[in-house]
Amino acid sequence: MVVDRVLQRAMLEKLATAFPEQVNAEELCADAETATRNLLYLEGHGLVRNETSRTISATYVAASEITHLGIDFLQDDGGLTAILGTVTVKLHADTLRELLEARIATADLPQAEKKRLIDHLRELPAEALKHLTTRLLDLALERMPDAAPLLRTLLDSVLKP
Repeated sequence: MVVDRVLQRAMLEKLATAFPEQVNAEELCADAETATRNLLYLEGHGLVRNETSRTISATYVAASEITHLGIDFLQDDGGLTAILGTVTVKLHADTLRELLEARIATADLPQAEKKRLIDHLRELPAEALKHLTTRLLDLALERMPDAAPLLRTLLDSVLKP
């Protein structure tokens, strides 16, 4: 199957205009086979719901309706799906200290220097620790080109089934 993004977007837009009503597949695309393939693909991604009809030799989509995911897909900002799907990560000051201490402990530094840094880190008030963490993150992002191959490897290993 050739994925026809232009046709799929046009179908979704027609379905969004008709929402919450269903639209007959022939109103979305003149060719029943092309309509069926593209609508079943969109259904597979949760963007539409289809009513199908079967013959001895084939399955055809008779009518479709857009889902909330389909409507959000059409929105420039991702709609409510993007808003509700936002993940906020909060790290407690103690957790940040532990992470930084662990990194200092494994650093290639003299033991006296490690102890001095860890002692200073433990004395930092929460606001200063927040500022330090922000600066460290900025430095890490500035070095992103150096880290990109490692990041790619890590993400690939996590995302592989």
